Amino acid sequence: MRVLITGATGLVGQALVELFHEKGIGVNYLTTSRSKIKTQPNYQGFYWDPSKSEIDTESLKDVTTIINLAGASVAKKWTSSYKKEILNSRLDTLMTLKKALSSQDHHIEQLISASAIGLYKDSLTKFHEEEHFSQGNNFLADVVLEWEAAADEVGKLGIDVAKIRIGVVLAKDGGALEKIKQPIENYIGAPLGTGKQWQSWIHIEDLTRIFVYVMEHKLEGVFNAVAPNPVNNKELTECIAKRLEKPLILPKVPAFVLKLMLGEMATIVLGSQLVSSKKMLSTGFQFNYAQLKPAIADLL
Repeated sequence: MRVLITGATGLVGQALVELFHEKGIGVNYLTTSRSKIKTQPNYQGFYWDPSKSEIDTESLKDVTTIINLAGASVAKKWTSSYKKEILNSRLDTLMTLKKALSSQDHHIEQLISASAIGLYKDSLTKFHEEEHFSQGNNFLADVVLEWEAAADEVGKLGIDVAKIRIGVVLAKDGGALEKIKQPIENYIGAPLGTGKQWQSWIHIEDLTRIFVYVMEHKLEGVFNAVAPNPVNNKELTECIAKRLEKPLILPKVPAFVLKLMLGEMATIVLGSQLVSSKKMLSTGFQFNYAQLKPAIADLL
């Protein structure tokens, strides 16, 4: 068995490749940098340029599942040109895959595409479920809507599609935890805004296990990839500080300061997404890290 991964060199992609290799599953990956192409029996790189719809179709050989993680980071300043890059990088990726799959003989049965809980409307009280939710009225929500629609376009080729709406990913190196940890270590950490906004988080180990579980059980549809017990921003910050044995000296960072510093991107840290993992649990999947404290203890 082989899988094809887009975005294999990112935070989630690297962890997923490692898990596949532990399971003895070979990985093909697509990269926009020819210098990152490796040729190993279980890890083979291929060049592509989604912005030009270019792809080495040899990447599809012997592959039954595509895992799509590609997309420009949302954690960079949102200029008008970069907002276009955030959206287009996601759409171009899926449209390039669709074009290749529609013009080549292949054995692809399944597409598992990353998505995000940024689709959901801010709420302090409403638990958003996959099929029962209110959509956010902001740039990220609009991006996710188009991103998922592009994944569904690939499904029109007769390929099963699963979309994984990813929450706040907690990992040892990089990602959200690194950004929260650094100011705490330097004694300038503090909850953001009111601190009451919900953070639907997930340990990276559980996230990669969800992708593999969806593949192995041939699941279709949309699944929230969040731990069963979300916390608010204040609880998350305090849990990390306690683990690091650092005091939180400063008061909460006011929302207006964050908006001045980050502009429209402040919606990432001020948004409150209370998201349910009930559907994922109903498939029989079990989280190794359902509570925040053991997750943080493992990562720090």
